Amino acid sequence: MTNFNSFIGKVTSISDFPITQNDEHSGCYKLFTVENEQGDVVNLVVTPCTYFFNQNVVSVRDWVTGYYDANAPTIMIFPPQYRALIMVQMNRFQNVKVDYFDSDLLSRDKQLQLNIGRNTQILLSNGQPFTKNPANRDLIVAYSYSTR
Repeated sequence: MTNFNSFIGKVTSISDFPITQNDEHSGCYKLFTVENEQGDVVNLVVTPCTYFFNQNVVSVRDWVTGYYDANAPTIMIFPPQYRALIMVQMNRFQNVKVDYFDSDLLSRDKQLQLNIGRNTQILLSNGQPFTKNPANRDLIVAYSYSTR
């Protein structure tokens, strides 16, 4: 169970991020610099394992939410730098929540409870159908409407 934290902002730059001296993985790792509306800046390290929601290609000037593990070790540097686990390109017609959902399908922060209907699509990260109960798992949930 991952302790997801997020940063929302506009991508101001994307650059290659070398991880070895001989740069054998050149182009595989990227550094996304993201700035929020308050002017706070975060660098998100995007790896080949970073999951891009809906396989969207993110570009400079796109608004994104970058999710990272709040419990992962982090170097003390400014601006802060986190390894992005999930990147979501913002869409005003769709909400996305990344969290652990318990046996009642209630998110860890208790802000969203899922009601699975007949037409609810439940997919694996590779796009294939998931046929078991999604409870007690880390989930990426996309929805358009919610009730309070």
